[in-house]
Amino acid sequence: MSYIFQLLLLLQSLLSGQPESESRIIGGYVTKPSSVTYIVSLKTTSGKHFCGGSLISRCWVLTAAHCLTDAKQTMIVAGEYSLSTFEGTEQFFKTSRIFVHPDYNSSNKNADIMLIMLNRPAQLNRFVSIVALPTQGAIVSTGRLCRVSGWGVTSVIGGSVSDKLRDVQVPVVDMASCNSSNSYHGYLTSSMMCAGYSYGAKDACQGDSGGPLICEGRLYGVVSWGNSCGDPRYPGVYTSVAVFRNWIDNIMSSQ
Repeated sequence: MSYIFQLLLLLQSLLSGQPESESRIIGGYVTKPSSVTYIVSLKTTSGKHFCGGSLISRCWVLTAAHCLTDAKQTMIVAGEYSLSTFEGTEQFFKTSRIFVHPDYNSSNKNADIMLIMLNRPAQLNRFVSIVALPTQGAIVSTGRLCRVSGWGVTSVIGGSVSDKLRDVQVPVVDMASCNSSNSYHGYLTSSMMCAGYSYGAKDACQGDSGGPLICEGRLYGVVSWGNSCGDPRYPGVYTSVAVFRNWIDNIMSSQ
């Protein structure tokens, strides 16, 4: 995203009383325990949640590149539900290796995708599972309802991170519409996809970054960025996993 466009988005957000958000649940609901078993929480070693991710094999987590931080200061937790309560379902991991996509651009969030290799295999059970990936180049039809999950803030203004995992369903938005002059004005790249309602109100938000957008039972999107949260003009922007399936397979098979 160009510096000028970032300033325009920030100005519009300030005028509307809503903060601009890179991290990108608003308008959702608390899930039932163990209903989203493929999601993981990325935390600091002190236990503070900062991003989500998805377990795509026993040893690999897929998340957003902008969630990158010091590997030695990062802990990955699978089987998480309540951030404040130890429930005995959690599995704790350290990072073994991190792979940020070589085309990642922190300015416009192009190729905002990252693989984390865990220090040991996860134990799969009814609390921890693997999510399927789409094939390379697969497309989800416009209007298809998808599920996004996370522990992000639940209010645009003065919101705090949700203690319990939350979900919201949002429809896929046509890229031509999302990238039009009435919305993101051409600043979206081919590595992105949009999801949200024309009336806004339901969206991912800060703290949901890196988390899963599940369409047709597969991980089609990674929470990436957007202008505010739940804004009618600006749907949530997700990294399109189908664009990167070959890259994901190549990295995983080479280790």
